[in-house]
Amino acid sequence: MGIEQLIFRLAGALLYPVLLLAVVAFAAALVEAGMLTRELLRRRHRTTARVEDVAVATRAALARGDVAGATEIARTAAYGHAMAETIAAAVGLRGTTDGPDRTAKRMADYDYASMKRLERTRILVRLGPALGLMGTLIPLSPALGGLAKGDVDQLTHDLRTAFSVTVVGLLVGAIAFAVSLVRERLYAQDYSDVEFLAARVAEPLAPAAAPH
Repeated sequence: MGIEQLIFRLAGALLYPVLLLAVVAFAAALVEAGMLTRELLRRRHRTTARVEDVAVATRAALARGDVAGATEIARTAAYGHAMAETIAAAVGLRGTTDGPDRTAKRMADYDYASMKRLERTRILVRLGPALGLMGTLIPLSPALGGLAKGDVDQLTHDLRTAFSVTVVGLLVGAIAFAVSLVRERLYAQDYSDVEFLAARVAEPLAPAAAPH
């Protein structure tokens, strides 16, 4: 068996795995779009003033010596578990010897976690069109064979498969690209909020007013 025949058979064997992966990628893109919608709904009331108010209330609780209360107040600025834990760590580590370094590490880990989540849709941005192209080219060989034999039914079937996978692949890439763009903005804004709260918490506190 020649190398050309080997490659032909290998490409033909990849058709159904590619079709299956295209369906899985499409389902994953829809899931990510749904998750993004939920993330947007969580942030619909976000304003800079609200973040500043949370910072003021957190500092007031710390000035009273209520660390647990300050932590709970600071958590209200979060839109997810990772963000809440990072903010809580910034409050809890305040005043410790290695607090600034450990807080910086928690914030870096939080940033890495956000990047990891973005990787899912960034992969789909490239994977969708790649699967679409593969799903287009693989059926073309048997389609041309059907054309040479005058088998119109085989030609029609293979071309329909090729063009359908192309559409699905491009749609996956388009959805994933849109989700990635919006999430990049959301996560950058989240990190900005965490950074602001951590900086405000780390600032020296005004002494609590003495009771009358």
